[in-house]
Amino acid sequence: MTDTQINDTRKKELLSKQVEHIDITSFDARPIIDSMGKMSFTSRDLARATGIYNQMLKDKDCTIFLVIAGSTSAGGCMDLYAELVRNNMVDCVVATGASIVDMDFFEGLGHKHYQALEIPDDNTLRSLYIDRIYDTYIDEEQLQDCDHTIGKIADEQPAKGMSSREFIRAMGKYLSEHGKKENSLVKLAYEHDVPIFCPAFVDSSAGFGLVKHQVDRMKEGKPYLMIDAVADFRELTDIKIEAGASGLLMIGGGVPKNFIQDTVVCAEILGHDDVEMHKYAVQITVADVRDGACSSSTLQEAASWGKVQTTEEQMVFAEAGSVMPLLASDAYHRGYWKDREKRRWAKLFAED
Repeated sequence: MTDTQINDTRKKELLSKQVEHIDITSFDARPIIDSMGKMSFTSRDLARATGIYNQMLKDKDCTIFLVIAGSTSAGGCMDLYAELVRNNMVDCVVATGASIVDMDFFEGLGHKHYQALEIPDDNTLRSLYIDRIYDTYIDEEQLQDCDHTIGKIADEQPAKGMSSREFIRAMGKYLSEHGKKENSLVKLAYEHDVPIFCPAFVDSSAGFGLVKHQVDRMKEGKPYLMIDAVADFRELTDIKIEAGASGLLMIGGGVPKNFIQDTVVCAEILGHDDVEMHKYAVQITVADVRDGACSSSTLQEAASWGKVQTTEEQMVFAEAGSVMPLLASDAYHRGYWKDREKRRWAKLFAED
């Protein structure tokens, strides 16, 4: 057997068990959340956070922002987030580029994430073109297909500055026409007019595809597409100004968390003194508060900046993949989303 055959066999062994994304419609978490509300520690925090999310869904005037950082999409929550969009349980998404491109769009193209049945030497993984996220694997060759697809989509866009929202909408259109997975957040967001923002968009597979697009166009002496980060901030602030009451369901922290919270301050800078702070806020994180970080700040700390009200807010210090299925299943089965008006915030922008 040749070295190539040995490597192919070993790679096939390592990529043999696909990650199966949890289906929040298949089980009813309401009794568990009700019981947790009678407990203490993180259990009670989660029950209160779930209650606040249900309040967002019941509030007829509330626009709900889903904010995602970290790798929960790769780890099994991808269909969960898609279900929230499908059932009108969120109105806008702010996320890392990895969550949207490397994970959701990647699977929308027909690729998969895999459970690591063992953790071999990472140099061995590199030799086999396998990327590792803790105990989850990605085939690097498939990921490069994602990179090149992003480049192809960029080639078809007008040579101008585009917000990440506008480009991700083009990605959703591509999946709607050519995708291989029905339950894709990017695809469903396009179909339901739910805008997606990635404030650090090029810090993902999108970055490789967009760089290739620009380099190829430069070689040809042609103009090229650019991602306009300022437009991202302006557009998201426009939504906050129009929305009025708002709630935040935040997984992780970092740039997406800061970005959505800062819209209140930006609106004030633009002269909209009547724009209220985010009325509801839930953050699920494992970040520590002792170093002054907590992946951007606690929700209580954000109140001092005029970003978040402290009446209906809850921090949940837990690994999101272990608690989001309970929160989302509870909210799905309580059914307050059935009476919500669709916001369709994507229609706020001219090209839509």
